[in-house]
Amino acid sequence: MTVNTQLKYAVIGAGPCGLAAARNLQRFGVDFIGFEKHSNVGGLWDIDNPHSTMYESAHLISSKTMTEFHEFPMKPETPDYPSHRHLCEYFRDYAEKFDLKKHFIFNATIEKVTRTADGNWEVQYNGKTMKVAGVIIATGTLHYPNLPSYPGKFTGEIIHSGQYKSADIFRNKRVLIVGAGNSGCDIAVDAVYNATKVDMSLRRGYHFVPKYIFGRPADIVGKVKVPTVIKKAVQKQILKLVMGDATRLGFPKPDHKLFESHPIVNSLVLYHAGHGNLKIQKNIKNFEGKTVHFEDGHSAEYDLIVYSTGYKLKFPFIDEKELNWKGACPDLYLNIFHPEYNNLFVIGMVEALGIGWQGRFEQAELIAKFIKNLQTKPESTKTFIHNKKNKKVDLSGGMNYIKLDRMSYYVNKDVYLEQIRKENHALN
Repeated sequence: MTVNTQLKYAVIGAGPCGLAAARNLQRFGVDFIGFEKHSNVGGLWDIDNPHSTMYESAHLISSKTMTEFHEFPMKPETPDYPSHRHLCEYFRDYAEKFDLKKHFIFNATIEKVTRTADGNWEVQYNGKTMKVAGVIIATGTLHYPNLPSYPGKFTGEIIHSGQYKSADIFRNKRVLIVGAGNSGCDIAVDAVYNATKVDMSLRRGYHFVPKYIFGRPADIVGKVKVPTVIKKAVQKQILKLVMGDATRLGFPKPDHKLFESHPIVNSLVLYHAGHGNLKIQKNIKNFEGKTVHFEDGHSAEYDLIVYSTGYKLKFPFIDEKELNWKGACPDLYLNIFHPEYNNLFVIGMVEALGIGWQGRFEQAELIAKFIKNLQTKPESTKTFIHNKKNKKVDLSGGMNYIKLDRMSYYVNKDVYLEQIRKENHALN
């Protein structure tokens, strides 16, 4: 395919990933147009966005220092673990600082993205069609609820955590939270202060980590550079000392080692379990009216069930075949680059403990540099193009991540960023 420098690149989404993409295309002088479904930037962090899965009590589970864009630190008065409102303001300030909003079409619903015969792309939105040189998908991974199915029928109310907004819905109700995860634990804590009864149904155990150690955000304390084996051993002992054994409180024993799945960054759920304010139940066996039967033979009645069961990865506006989809997610080089196409990218399809938005920024920087080099010095991209088509890079860092769909794009942060920076340097 001949690079068409007359057409703009399309950025889909104006959340943190879309802003990172826009900022880096701007930095490298690549002409682009952005599309955002909502009326402003911020993505899911804007609770007023009708498509947001945010809830009133939501805060970052990583500290601001480990999460922010390096070129735009959060204000000194921002708390260690900012709320969604702090973060929405942060993204709007970021967009204003670098004058990014002028590049976006807001209230733009992407209907379809298709590849053209000449190797470019067409973006259909709001009944219109625009031809573009390439597409950067930056819509995030938390849009389409993963809803479990159980035998029988529950006659109370069922919602997914993505629909949850305020603890008012729990008032005077018997509540069952299905699944833990960080959102599930947040919601359980909210429910404790409003519901008449709160239980959590868990099919597997989790590792719990605190937000603070020695009075400082835990992820900053853990940033000390020591060999990985030593770091893991020290972290394990500190967590055992600080958090104790959650199985004493009824939580299942984890079936994986620390950091082989995303840990729960929440001490309050353990506090409330220890005080009897919530009870841990086994996995659900079946429903019968408002009665829930559990696999250990126990049963209880509930008025409301909240599924905190995660999300399925989907990009419904583009054919999965175009994304080289395999299993639960696209099979892309570094979780970003299509192996065959040089003008289709996904930013943000990566999960790693502590990678923050700076990690997404570095993804976007590599994309922008690759596009710019294609336009101005294509010879410099030959090795990279060969690698993305033929090279398989182990991004696990030796970790045996649990085999779940949501873990299919999980990576070791240090290994991943090292590879991103190596490829970035090679494109110079």
